[in-house]
Amino acid sequence: MLLRQVRSRLGRRGIFLLILGVGKTCWGASFLFDPPDGAGLQLLTSMCDLRHWAWLWIVCGLATTVSAFLRIGRDRYGYVAALIPPTVWAVAYLAAVITGDYSRGLWVAIWYLTSHVGVIMWAATVPEYSVPPMPRRARKSEGA
Repeated sequence: MLLRQVRSRLGRRGIFLLILGVGKTCWGASFLFDPPDGAGLQLLTSMCDLRHWAWLWIVCGLATTVSAFLRIGRDRYGYVAALIPPTVWAVAYLAAVITGDYSRGLWVAIWYLTSHVGVIMWAATVPEYSVPPMPRRARKSEGA
Protein backbone atom coordinates (compact mmCIF):
# COMPACT_ATOMS: atom_id res chain seq x y z
CA MET A 1 0.00 0.00 0.00
CA LEU A 2 2.74 2.47 0.99
CA LEU A 3 4.81 1.51 -2.04
CA ARG A 4 1.86 2.27 -4.36
CA GLN A 5 1.37 5.67 -2.75
CA VAL A 6 5.04 6.54 -3.12
CA ARG A 7 5.03 5.31 -6.72
CA SER A 8 1.96 7.34 -7.64
CA ARG A 9 3.38 10.39 -5.84
CA LEU A 10 6.70 10.18 -7.66
CA GLY A 11 5.54 9.20 -11.13
CA ARG A 12 7.90 7.90 -13.78
CA ARG A 13 10.22 10.90 -13.73
CA GLY A 14 10.43 10.90 -9.95
CA ILE A 15 11.20 7.20 -9.78
CA PHE A 16 14.00 7.70 -12.30
CA LEU A 17 15.41 10.59 -10.26
CA LEU A 18 15.15 8.56 -7.06
CA ILE A 19 17.10 5.67 -8.61
CA LEU A 20 19.73 8.06 -9.99
CA GLY A 21 20.02 9.96 -6.72
CA VAL A 22 20.49 6.88 -4.56
CA GLY A 23 22.99 5.46 -7.06
CA LYS A 24 25.07 8.64 -7.22
CA THR A 25 25.06 9.01 -3.45
CA CYS A 26 26.24 5.42 -3.02
CA TRP A 27 28.90 5.84 -5.72
CA GLY A 28 30.20 8.91 -3.88
CA ALA A 29 30.21 7.05 -0.58
CA SER A 30 32.34 4.33 -2.18
CA PHE A 31 35.00 6.97 -2.91
CA LEU A 32 34.95 7.98 0.76
CA PHE A 33 35.19 4.52 2.25
CA ASP A 34 37.36 2.73 -0.32
CA PRO A 35 38.79 5.17 -2.89
CA PRO A 36 40.17 3.67 -6.10
CA ASP A 37 43.71 4.33 -7.31
CA GLY A 38 42.56 7.28 -9.45
CA ALA A 39 43.84 6.00 -12.79
CA GLY A 40 42.73 8.46 -15.45
CA LEU A 41 41.55 11.03 -12.94
CA GLN A 42 44.81 13.00 -12.71
CA LEU A 43 43.03 16.21 -13.66
CA LEU A 44 40.85 15.86 -10.58
CA THR A 45 43.47 14.51 -8.21
CA SER A 46 45.80 17.38 -9.13
CA MET A 47 43.27 19.69 -7.46
CA CYS A 48 42.34 17.55 -4.45
CA ASP A 49 42.02 13.98 -3.21
CA LEU A 50 39.35 11.64 -4.57
CA ARG A 51 37.77 11.61 -1.11
CA HIS A 52 36.98 15.29 -1.63
CA TRP A 53 35.58 14.61 -5.10
CA ALA A 54 33.34 12.00 -3.49
CA TRP A 55 31.33 14.86 -2.04
CA LEU A 56 30.47 16.04 -5.55
CA TRP A 57 28.75 12.70 -6.18
CA ILE A 58 27.12 12.68 -2.74
CA VAL A 59 25.77 16.25 -2.84
CA CYS A 60 24.53 15.89 -6.41
CA GLY A 61 23.04 12.50 -5.56
CA LEU A 62 21.18 13.94 -2.58
CA ALA A 63 19.93 16.88 -4.68
CA THR A 64 18.73 14.43 -7.33
CA THR A 65 16.98 12.33 -4.68
CA VAL A 66 15.21 15.35 -3.18
CA SER A 67 14.16 16.51 -6.65
CA ALA A 68 12.38 13.19 -7.18
CA PHE A 69 9.70 14.44 -4.80
CA LEU A 70 9.19 17.79 -6.55
CA ARG A 71 6.51 18.60 -9.11
CA ILE A 72 7.24 18.13 -12.78
CA GLY A 73 9.04 21.22 -13.98
CA ARG A 74 10.72 21.81 -10.67
CA ASP A 75 12.36 18.40 -10.92
CA ARG A 76 14.68 19.81 -13.61
CA TYR A 77 17.17 20.72 -10.90
CA GLY A 78 17.51 17.04 -10.15
CA TYR A 79 18.38 16.33 -13.75
CA VAL A 80 20.95 19.13 -13.75
CA ALA A 81 22.45 17.82 -10.50
CA ALA A 82 22.53 14.30 -11.93
CA LEU A 83 24.48 15.51 -14.98
CA ILE A 84 27.29 17.23 -13.09
CA PRO A 85 29.37 14.31 -11.68
CA PRO A 86 29.46 12.10 -14.80
CA THR A 87 30.25 15.14 -16.95
CA VAL A 88 33.16 16.08 -14.67
CA TRP A 89 34.43 12.48 -14.73
CA ALA A 90 34.12 12.29 -18.55
CA VAL A 91 36.12 15.52 -18.92
CA ALA A 92 38.80 14.17 -16.56
CA TYR A 93 39.09 10.93 -18.53
CA LEU A 94 39.25 12.81 -21.85
CA ALA A 95 42.01 15.02 -20.42
CA ALA A 96 43.91 11.89 -19.39
CA VAL A 97 43.70 10.59 -22.96
CA ILE A 98 44.89 13.89 -24.43
CA THR A 99 47.84 14.10 -22.03
CA GLY A 100 48.69 10.43 -22.60
CA ASP A 101 48.23 9.50 -18.95
CA TYR A 102 45.44 6.96 -19.46
CA SER A 103 44.75 5.54 -22.94
CA ARG A 104 41.72 3.59 -21.70
CA GLY A 105 40.16 6.90 -20.65
CA LEU A 106 38.60 7.44 -24.07
CA TRP A 107 36.36 4.41 -23.63
CA VAL A 108 35.51 5.31 -20.05
CA ALA A 109 34.65 8.88 -21.10
CA ILE A 110 32.39 7.59 -23.89
CA TRP A 111 30.73 5.27 -21.37
CA TYR A 112 30.04 8.18 -18.99
CA LEU A 113 28.81 10.38 -21.84
CA THR A 114 26.42 7.77 -23.23
CA SER A 115 25.18 5.64 -20.34
CA HIS A 116 25.06 8.50 -17.87
CA VAL A 117 24.91 11.92 -19.50
CA GLY A 118 23.00 10.78 -22.58
CA VAL A 119 20.45 8.75 -20.64
CA ILE A 120 19.87 11.57 -18.14
CA MET A 121 19.42 14.12 -20.93
CA TRP A 122 16.96 11.82 -22.71
CA ALA A 123 15.00 11.09 -19.53
CA ALA A 124 14.74 14.80 -18.77
CA THR A 125 12.78 15.27 -22.00
CA VAL A 126 10.35 12.40 -21.43
CA PRO A 127 6.98 13.70 -20.27
CA GLU A 128 5.39 12.11 -17.23
CA TYR A 129 2.48 10.71 -19.23
CA SER A 130 3.85 9.87 -22.65
CA VAL A 131 2.26 6.47 -23.14
CA PRO A 132 -0.25 6.73 -25.99
CA PRO A 133 -3.78 5.55 -25.29
CA MET A 134 -4.69 2.05 -26.39
CA PRO A 135 -6.31 1.97 -29.85
CA ARG A 136 -10.11 1.99 -29.68
CA ARG A 137 -10.42 -1.25 -31.66
CA ALA A 138 -8.13 -3.09 -29.22
CA ARG A 139 -10.21 -1.95 -26.24
CA LYS A 140 -13.43 -3.33 -27.76
CA SER A 141 -11.90 -6.69 -28.57
CA GLU A 142 -10.60 -7.19 -25.01
CA GLY A 143 -14.10 -7.64 -23.61
CA ALA A 144 -15.34 -9.84 -26.43
